[in-house]
Amino acid sequence: MLQVSNLNVYYGESHILRNVDMSIPSGQMVCLIGRNGVGKTTLLKTIMGLLKSRTGEILFTGKPISKIATDRRVRMGIGYVPQGREIIPRVTVKENLLLGLEARPQGRKGNEAIPEEIFALFPVLKTMLSRMGGDLSGGQQQQLAIARALMGKPRLLVLDEPTEGIQPSIILEIEAAVKRIIAATGISVLLVEQHLHFVRQADKYYAMQKGGIVASGSTSELSQEIIQEFLAV
Repeated sequence: MLQVSNLNVYYGESHILRNVDMSIPSGQMVCLIGRNGVGKTTLLKTIMGLLKSRTGEILFTGKPISKIATDRRVRMGIGYVPQGREIIPRVTVKENLLLGLEARPQGRKGNEAIPEEIFALFPVLKTMLSRMGGDLSGGQQQQLAIARALMGKPRLLVLDEPTEGIQPSIILEIEAAVKRIIAATGISVLLVEQHLHFVRQADKYYAMQKGGIVASGSTSELSQEIIQEFLAV
């Protein structure tokens, strides 16, 4: 689904990402782990086209996308939920969700409805459609942000620390929803996460240190040594 090869990214002359290689297979969840400041968010922003790479290649469904604008990457099928969620606080939950239709290849058409599958994944949103996005709790805003990304029917969902600052019960709900999304739609998920239980839901992990990938493997084989070195637990 997504292939990153020999990616190098700079901020000015500071070398941030160093020769990053990564593969996200179809229908799988891949988790990117590492301490704060090692380049995880930079990698996601580069995949989305928000930052430019100096060298390297990014392929999505076999097509090079490194020179394609962010909005085109989204319409090709890459959904993105950034750290901090970035829902629009002064419009309603319903309008936040409908804005997600802009990510579809044909854009937003007429009076399209919100699919019932969205409410099956996140039932709380159905009861809050007329509330302002900014009035929701942090966990509810995170569910809204993921649901909005899903409105675009992505083939790859990119999540940057979706459980940050969220109470444990909501973390479990988000975990379960992401697993159901993969099972029901077959999409791929690239997840940056520090919450160990969520990390273990992924099929594969990559560990970052100083801007490079230093370890990878199946999460079923995630050792205590890797956990201690790369997760803030």
